[in-house]
Amino acid sequence: MTTLALSPVIPWPVLAPVLVLAAALVLYALIRRARGAWWRLLGFTALALALLNPSAVSERREPVRDVAAVVLDQSPSQSLGARTARAGRALDDLQARLGALPDLELRVVRAGGAGDGPGTTAVTETRLFDALDRAMADVPLRQRAGAILITDGQVHDVPADPETAKVYGPVHTLLTGEHDEADRRLEIVEAPSFGLVGRPVTVKYRVDDLPTPQAATAMVTLSQDGGPPHRLAVPVGRDMTLELTLAHAGPNVVELAVEPAPRELSLANNRAGVVINAVRDRLRVLLVSGEPYAGERTWRNILKADPAVDLVHFTILRPPEKQDATPIRELSLIAFPIRELFEVKLAEFDLVIFDRYRQRGVLPPAYLDNIARYVEQGGALLEAGGGGLGEPLGLRGTALGGVLPGEPSGAVIDRPFKPMVTALGRRHPVTAGLPGDDPAGGPPAWGRWLHQSDLAAARGTVVMTGADGQPLLILDRVGDGRVAQLASDQIWLWSRGFEGGGPQAELLRRLAHWLMKEPELEENDLRALVEGNRIAIERRSLQPDTRSVQMVTPSDEARTVALTEDGAGLARAAVVATEPGLYRISDGERHTVALVGAVNIPELADMRTTPERLAGVARATGGGILWLADLEHRPGGLVVRRPRPDRDQSGPGWIGLRANGASLVSGVTDTPLLPLLPLLVVALGALLAGWRREGT
Repeated sequence: MTTLALSPVIPWPVLAPVLVLAAALVLYALIRRARGAWWRLLGFTALALALLNPSAVSERREPVRDVAAVVLDQSPSQSLGARTARAGRALDDLQARLGALPDLELRVVRAGGAGDGPGTTAVTETRLFDALDRAMADVPLRQRAGAILITDGQVHDVPADPETAKVYGPVHTLLTGEHDEADRRLEIVEAPSFGLVGRPVTVKYRVDDLPTPQAATAMVTLSQDGGPPHRLAVPVGRDMTLELTLAHAGPNVVELAVEPAPRELSLANNRAGVVINAVRDRLRVLLVSGEPYAGERTWRNILKADPAVDLVHFTILRPPEKQDATPIRELSLIAFPIRELFEVKLAEFDLVIFDRYRQRGVLPPAYLDNIARYVEQGGALLEAGGGGLGEPLGLRGTALGGVLPGEPSGAVIDRPFKPMVTALGRRHPVTAGLPGDDPAGGPPAWGRWLHQSDLAAARGTVVMTGADGQPLLILDRVGDGRVAQLASDQIWLWSRGFEGGGPQAELLRRLAHWLMKEPELEENDLRALVEGNRIAIERRSLQPDTRSVQMVTPSDEARTVALTEDGAGLARAAVVATEPGLYRISDGERHTVALVGAVNIPELADMRTTPERLAGVARATGGGILWLADLEHRPGGLVVRRPRPDRDQSGPGWIGLRANGASLVSGVTDTPLLPLLPLLVVALGALLAGWRREGT
């Protein structure tokens, strides 16, 4: 390609006024028919050409290939029916046809699969345009021939302004599904993120049949934390509310599942789940101290140190047998509300502690019966009896004797000893890994206690022993409640730093949380924790358990997962989730669920094939939307053309990839058209001739 170029000898701001002035003078002379005007015209013309310095610029250009991108949707919805096979055949056909074109570079990018892009988690939505941006980032606009999306049409990152998609060239869509697809889905409309333990929360949900209702009602199954299911008949196409009570602190997983419809595209969106984190409003603890002693303040300080604990401390300062003639009216300014605490409001307490308590007629037997029923109905009881456990006035002879796991002999072991964690205790979350304990079973690095009651474990789990290997701390479940029995009142020595002290605060904190059924302290439990796309499976058991667990994915694929035992009661495994939704995990006895992704996952909201989401982009860019199912019955299948940019880019049965005709300049030759010196001679001669003609 050759073009004419001007390279002025002097700058244009100086040259332009001079040329204009010279042209005006010559024109004036010609109009006046002055002598020598034509010579001056010749001279000024030669001078102007010399100053303008015209040249011929020749460019050597090399054509460059256009670039087209094919984006293959590999999201979970693409696995339905024949979509995957159909998409694979279309991709192979495009690669065979377009890969042979010498003027076109074809780039294939796969999007929506597990691990697509850096730092991604399990797929929760299909983002094809993000992948298209990455594929075309280094391609100049003049080389972009267009893009072909092989998808079911459920794309969640379609540009809000379709006009912005023109930068890719024509964007075509090849739909992989069928025209008449139908599906049923269950959607969580509204659910709280947090709630209070023991308080009701409301979850709003909805069952829809797409595109039209297939039945008036549908059966929905409700399960909380993998527990027993409950069935409900709900109308289709209406928002429904469900009231739940959060049973424990921490994550509460609620799973809803609806029965299949007569026509179902996928069962993956027939289930939905929500995780509600429960917190305790206030922990209400009732501490009953039988008599003042040094350890009483230790209990009080530990419980009052937690701002979330409301402590009611009932202390017997003056037993009834003490007779010193003090008038009753001088013993107390206010009567202590015994009936209100032990009868009316007993069920409101999360934990009841009896510390060094003996029967002295202060609490009637009927109130102790109330506490026994409170435990059996789900309450928590801790007895730290010390030397009074085996006395005739101890709690063993009351209604509480039926819920306490230990049987005291009446003897007191009065010599120093170090509390030892048992083999089961090293697997139990209450005592496992206590600071100072030796996992190998050696002497712990904490101080000694001075005496304990001789106690035999009638039932329950002995997690610590004391002098002569006698049970020191026993944990047990009674009915729906829990009981702990401590055969010594010497734990306060640890808080005073006696012989280096010990982990009394950590032990009592764990003990209280186990009694109040905190999930992280369950001794026989199966849990699943979700971190991004990683599911951490944990099974805690008091006995070694080498069984694998079965995991069912949202698409109903069953997998066997082996757990690795750590020797301290925990067996663990980690699984990478490849799709969003609910994962059900079971070891045959215990069950749990894990929710990967958001509550309402866009990828599962609507899994039908649709052209609607990409219709605006197709109109704005001149692209076409074709159904691969229709092309399978057309002779020759899909037709791909290379039209010029000013022509149509799609039509019935065909799509076009723009032929831009772009090129790169590989070299430039600049050749002066007129020699400078001869022009200057001609200019000088002509001016002299004009001057001479004017003078004659």
